[in-house]
Amino acid sequence: MLDRLTPRVLFSRDRMPGDVPVSVVYDAKAGDFEFRRGPVFTNILLADEINRTPPKTQSALLEAMEERQVTVDGETHPLPHPFLVAATQNPVEYEGTYTLPEAQLDRFLMHVKIGFPDASVERKILAQARGEALNGETKPEQLVSQQAIFAARQEILGLYMADAVEEYLVQLVMASRTPAKFDPELAEWIAYGASPRGSIALDRCSRAHAWLAGRDFVSPEDIQAVLFDVLRHRIILSFEAEAAGIDQDRVVQRILDVVAVA
Repeated sequence: MLDRLTPRVLFSRDRMPGDVPVSVVYDAKAGDFEFRRGPVFTNILLADEINRTPPKTQSALLEAMEERQVTVDGETHPLPHPFLVAATQNPVEYEGTYTLPEAQLDRFLMHVKIGFPDASVERKILAQARGEALNGETKPEQLVSQQAIFAARQEILGLYMADAVEEYLVQLVMASRTPAKFDPELAEWIAYGASPRGSIALDRCSRAHAWLAGRDFVSPEDIQAVLFDVLRHRIILSFEAEAAGIDQDRVVQRILDVVAVA
């Protein structure tokens, strides 16, 4: 079981930057200010509708997501290990929202589009909701220990990746970064491609995909399976692409088409 419960941070428009890492409260008895750890001091931080809050508050997560620490008044405080930020955005209604800066988007490992559930999943949701209404909150069926998570990480990082497969991974990222070398149409669509964080994320996610499939090696199919989720938020479209209604998923599909498989 993880050290702490997952806090849900609602990023409303009045959320201040200092509310995320810490809160400083004046103690009248002691006559001094008391440092209280904010919701960022946890293993899993769920930031609900992160684009509802102003950019200054969004930037309060930059150091935490990259360095796994927060700095307050010149003092650095390490975050619990492991640490993960999971954020949601409302893709339907954008009034009163702020676009996340590219530097923050790049710190997210994946951008997953969930969408609406199908009919069978919808019925499971209804059954679960009825059970909670009758019996109170349901307990998780299985708890995962930190030791199990760390052990799984070591196994995933130890999976075999052939040189040719690694070269295929790198070329997919390079096609987003230097598209003119791969395809003239890509060069018209992409303004900026994936950073080195994209390569690292693609390597980690493809290894995790292979591990979940029960294999001890990474195949090109593993890379292809996670490519859209890893790259779609790291590709900045050109003005011509946006004017033509081309989205990031179409660009990623084009990258898959033009880069030769290992």
